[in-house]
Amino acid sequence: MLYSYELWIAYRYLRARRVDGFISIVSWFSLIGISLGVATLIIVMSVMNGFREELLSRIIGLNGHATFYVNNNSESINADNIEKILLGFDEVFDVVSLVESTVMISNKKQSRGVVVRGLSINDLKENALLEKSISVKVLTNFNDENTIILGKRLATSLQLKSGDNVTIISSSGLSTPFGDAPMAKNFIVAGTFDLGMYEYDSSVIFMKINNLRDFLGYNNNYIDNIELFYKSPENSDLITFNIKDTLNSIETGNIMIPWTQRHAQLFSALEVERNVMFIILTLIILVAAFNIISSMIMLVKDKESSISILRTMGISENSILKIFIIVGASIGIIGTVIGFTIGLLFSLNIQKIQQLLEGITGTNLFAAEIYFLSKLPAKIDFTEVSLVVLFALILSLLATLYPAWRASRIDPIKVLRNA
Repeated sequence: MLYSYELWIAYRYLRARRVDGFISIVSWFSLIGISLGVATLIIVMSVMNGFREELLSRIIGLNGHATFYVNNNSESINADNIEKILLGFDEVFDVVSLVESTVMISNKKQSRGVVVRGLSINDLKENALLEKSISVKVLTNFNDENTIILGKRLATSLQLKSGDNVTIISSSGLSTPFGDAPMAKNFIVAGTFDLGMYEYDSSVIFMKINNLRDFLGYNNNYIDNIELFYKSPENSDLITFNIKDTLNSIETGNIMIPWTQRHAQLFSALEVERNVMFIILTLIILVAAFNIISSMIMLVKDKESSISILRTMGISENSILKIFIIVGASIGIIGTVIGFTIGLLFSLNIQKIQQLLEGITGTNLFAAEIYFLSKLPAKIDFTEVSLVVLFALILSLLATLYPAWRASRIDPIKVLRNA
């Protein structure tokens, strides 16, 4: 049971007098440490979650949940029948046939090595991520013959705009007595796309699949690979294994890779970085907890006479214990609430804060060349936030137990005799 006089005494101890200034400063540092630790942990975890989700949605949205590599020389499973076979599985809701190649794009002044992806206009329109990044006008222009769509950053670096002519050069071309002669052909820029991913926006171009087949000298049914989209992408590994197992019963040697394997290194690195950041930032809260212990021990030492007087007035050891637990826990609770508020507000307005800081400093704080994405994302996971808050509160409470116990064990007779 908590009495009102215990709360009042705890409040008086929290309000340090001028002579207790140093103890007050240490308590303030403890409060600031808890606040910064909680806020930073919430912000970093939110940014890491947002970064992972944004990267994942864009990569999967473009590359599908699994990739099947077509063997065009196969008699049983080939470009003629593979789409029909794959769509026959209940777990698959869509497939996209692709022809891919590495080529060079030139505007006569400068050249760039890029990846060209050939797909049908319908597949381009049905891809939600691509459709959002390409205007209706660009899609209309793309219907014309020998047109391409460039990444926005690529178009900017080559100083290209809609309607400009470019030359596409492929290393694999006509066979001659002296070897393969490079193939070159002029195309018209239909427009640009902006996916917000540096890797794609600076090095990928889209072309109609038949145009790319003609350019590379392939037959009308040639396919490099097929991107599969599942109804349950979280079960990609199992679904891919089952489909591959079924296909291998028809013909062995099929190569099929789920997105979890294709991008395993990237997402493993993100997970490791996230865990390391969590451990490092948790240490900030731990250091702040030790500051609470230090400030509480100094407070107990400073208030020995006051505690002794309270004991002679009839206040029990349990009451003294509760008073100092309230004092220490108050620092932890106030610090945690402040940190939670700052972390939440910062995470919710992360992009506005980024723009503000970039405007003040005049520098690009989130360079797309380094971080893959052009915007700083954040996703608040309230389960994680709750765990961070709970951890800070428990740690703050534990930090008060020893000093509070020490205060309750003070012998009033001994202290007053030596006063």
